[in-house]
Amino acid sequence: MKKSRILSKIMYIVLAFWALTTIYPLVWVIINSFKDTQEIVMNSFSLPQRFFLENYQIALENNILQGYANSLIISVTVVFFVLLFGSLAAYTLARFRFKSKMVIQGLVISSLMIPIFATIVPVFGILLKMNLFNNYLGLILPQIAGNLAFTISTLAAYMTTIPIEMEEAAFIEGCSAYQVFKKIVLPITKPSLAAVGIFVFLWSYNDLFSALIILRTRDKMPINVLLTDISSQYGTDYGLMAAVIAIIVVPIVTVYIFAQQFIIEGMTSGAVKG
Repeated sequence: MKKSRILSKIMYIVLAFWALTTIYPLVWVIINSFKDTQEIVMNSFSLPQRFFLENYQIALENNILQGYANSLIISVTVVFFVLLFGSLAAYTLARFRFKSKMVIQGLVISSLMIPIFATIVPVFGILLKMNLFNNYLGLILPQIAGNLAFTISTLAAYMTTIPIEMEEAAFIEGCSAYQVFKKIVLPITKPSLAAVGIFVFLWSYNDLFSALIILRTRDKMPINVLLTDISSQYGTDYGLMAAVIAIIVVPIVTVYIFAQQFIIEGMTSGAVKG
């Protein structure tokens, strides 16, 4: 009993230290976003002597709001179609038997092991041929494709835990496969859909690599690409860089904090049922 308490205390200390090292960099960035560059160079770990709001003013004058709008357009569209296509494919793989099922499952699982960096050259060529370069759709389509394997495998694993008797009863009552999917499977799968949707949104929002290659004009850049553009212009203005990073990161952290319950519930409920 005593040994268990000591282990628990050690675990709490380790977790507290881990939380501190995770949270402090964000706090450090926010504090420095209210300083000018000279004050940051002199002492970046102190509280600001006065709140230097000009950093945020300059950041907002550099199309930050437009960058936010671009990021939301791209990420929300990607989440919608990934959940739509992914849930349909997952239900098909989880419940139906057909000849090529094992082959498709193998392709889905194997595609999880292919990094996006390995596909960017052929994707770039296809986008050029389809005249989708420097276009929202040119970024949205690769992101949808890149997230489908994770979505299908996660949702399919969850859907296999749903009692098959509920669907069989609905079929006996005269429901079609689509009605069973819409009225029974989707409502039960909501926690997993929410978790996957949040992960896909965060991945799309943070996808700097694809956006940096595909979108080139400033009015179409998402917020993370806009940060690199601003940093190339004001690279030595550390206060401005801190303000831009704070503007980008704080909303995402806020969403993650409020949505963490759905993430944990969605990623663990399938395991509990299994």
